[in-house]
Amino acid sequence: MNAEPSDAAPPDSPSMPAENGPARFSTWRALQTVISVAILAATLFTMWKPANLFSFSLAEKMSVALQPGKTTPLPQSSPTPNGTPRIGIVAGHWGNDSGAVCADGLTEADINLKIATLVKQNLTNQGFDVDLLQEYDQKLTHYRATALISIHNDSCDYINDEATGFKVAAALSSPNPEKSARLVSCLTDRYQKATGMRFHYNSITSDMTQYHAFNEIDPNTTAAVIETGFMNLDRQMLTEHTDLVAQGITSGIICFVRNEPVTPTATPAQP
Repeated sequence: MNAEPSDAAPPDSPSMPAENGPARFSTWRALQTVISVAILAATLFTMWKPANLFSFSLAEKMSVALQPGKTTPLPQSSPTPNGTPRIGIVAGHWGNDSGAVCADGLTEADINLKIATLVKQNLTNQGFDVDLLQEYDQKLTHYRATALISIHNDSCDYINDEATGFKVAAALSSPNPEKSARLVSCLTDRYQKATGMRFHYNSITSDMTQYHAFNEIDPNTTAAVIETGFMNLDRQMLTEHTDLVAQGITSGIICFVRNEPVTPTATPAQP
């Protein structure tokens, strides 16, 4: 910062009239100060609304307001103002890669997107606000919703006769373990009832429990991954009865949101 010029005239220079010298300069500086204070006060008054206090702290708003050319950011996604639950549905691999691929060209990404689209339609018909998201959707960063479900499927290769059934998992280090456990229970129970498929518990991998989106979304968003079947032995269910698959997921989400009872009917598959 440069030093302010001295108000005193050099010894040999003629004296300046009072109205054209320091007094005039001080009056202009005072006017600038008054205008700046007025603008800051108006900005703070505008921000001081109850609705804003729930999303961002006053300190954050002040910091943004004092930086020229910047505006207060909005949350990526959250339950709507009228209280309608927001649900995020990730169509696994969509927008990124094909996922598992069958010999005839059927891809996991295609199956996932078909199921996810039906789930969105079902939930929308039930009055939910639903976001259909890609695998690495930019919206996943700090994504806020009542629940986030990522839909995937397992290999199209024949493994053995036991490679049939579905899997559900939440993050190992969820900040809300009770909510995560309930979401998994609801999805497991309702999906099994809708499809008649078994819960293939013993093949849940770290790719599910450490799914990348778990670390990207808002900590208060309860999330889970479901692999709706094996693309080999469960192909008929996944491709010809996709409506049942989607209904099972839909019912599981509704069970979680509405806190419906869950009966212990889902039994892990035996190795």
